[in-house]
Amino acid sequence: MQVLCLNCGSSSVKYRVYDWAKKQTLATGVVERVVVGGSFIVHQVPGRDDYKLQSECPDHKVAIKLIIDTLVHAEHGVIESTDSIAAVGHRMVHGGEKFAKSVLIDDDSLQTFRRLSDLAPLHNPPNILGVEAAQALMPKIPHTAIMDTAWHQTMPKASYIYALPYSWYEKYGVRRYGFHGTSFLYNAKRAAVLLRKDPFKCNLVICHIGNGASINAVKDGCSYDTSMGLTPLEGLVMGTRAGDHDAAIDFYMMGKEGLGPQEIDGILNKKSGVLGITSKFTDRRDIEEAAAKGDERAELALEVESYRLKKYIGAYTAAVGGVDAVVFTAGVGEMSDTIRGRALEGLEHMGVQVDPEKNRLTKTRNAECMISTPESKVKVFVIPTDEEMVFIEDTVALCEGHYDVHTKFHYRFQDPGYRNALRDAAFLKECEKKPGLRRVACLPPPARVAA
Repeated sequence: MQVLCLNCGSSSVKYRVYDWAKKQTLATGVVERVVVGGSFIVHQVPGRDDYKLQSECPDHKVAIKLIIDTLVHAEHGVIESTDSIAAVGHRMVHGGEKFAKSVLIDDDSLQTFRRLSDLAPLHNPPNILGVEAAQALMPKIPHTAIMDTAWHQTMPKASYIYALPYSWYEKYGVRRYGFHGTSFLYNAKRAAVLLRKDPFKCNLVICHIGNGASINAVKDGCSYDTSMGLTPLEGLVMGTRAGDHDAAIDFYMMGKEGLGPQEIDGILNKKSGVLGITSKFTDRRDIEEAAAKGDERAELALEVESYRLKKYIGAYTAAVGGVDAVVFTAGVGEMSDTIRGRALEGLEHMGVQVDPEKNRLTKTRNAECMISTPESKVKVFVIPTDEEMVFIEDTVALCEGHYDVHTKFHYRFQDPGYRNALRDAAFLKECEKKPGLRRVACLPPPARVAA
């Protein structure tokens, strides 16, 4: 059984093809600049050089057709025909209160996602376009929706209700929903493996830090609270999103600068965060480099982002009554020892003791690492996320008829012996250049790995 995973953004389509029988990834890639012009595909196959092709994609259907043509290409492809694809798993950012787990897509569920688009106007519409395009190209196979919000449906009401007129919740669904759910699910299960504990006896704080960033309090293996809210704007300082701030500022600046609702929304989502502070950077690597050279606003951006993280880590540790581990994941969480170190500095009173050298060495997306000291009561893990693996397992289980909510469903990556052969092989190559990485890996790969 071969599964195609699609993650459709407003101007990009990411994909992964996985052979379930062989338990291996056949190809990954992305089509960039969909709709906007200058489109191209980057196609990656284990053991081969990357393949890149310029090809205009005026809409998502053309982009997905380009992906399919590449997958069956005589030279660069990995499957003989689309008949090899048994199912397609789609990312759907917002499922509202309707869905607490992944679902097979039918007319009713698709209509629900359309109704929810006003809660996620930047995400659900392109997600839906991807579904419609893929269904048109592959109409005879099942398509599934894996939602960012589903993981958070275990939050208690006190965590998700805002102190606003309750009628807004009753009429319009105004509440905290949370996002990055597939990443949090994967990391919660993997952290339990590393702790050698039952996943439903683990308390965790998981920090998903990328251009978009959120933090999740996990109590007894389930989502208890999370920093993003009705939309992905609330919470942590992000690449271009403001995160937490006094809402009255928005009205104040609308009056001062004559801004309309759409304009202020665009500023909060696209011109704020670390970009707003530095005026020029969103990539944390650029910010760290500039700060090291004396750029005061770059330094300030690092301080503000790290301080916000620290506040949430402390608050969520209190909320769940103490934690077994703090987990960092996603691009910045996996690669920035600076932000991790600053966010955890001074938390020794909470039982967090970081090994500075292990933290410095841990810059990899191919191995799970521990950066806390052996004496640390609270472990600190850096776990490369794998949202697509959740897509794949949910899709296969839905097609086979044995899928359920995560509290009643066992993922293969929950097994202590689970390995990702591609990441193991890539990690061995990394260790050739950076042998110190072996010291921080929780589960060192075997000496030889078949990709």
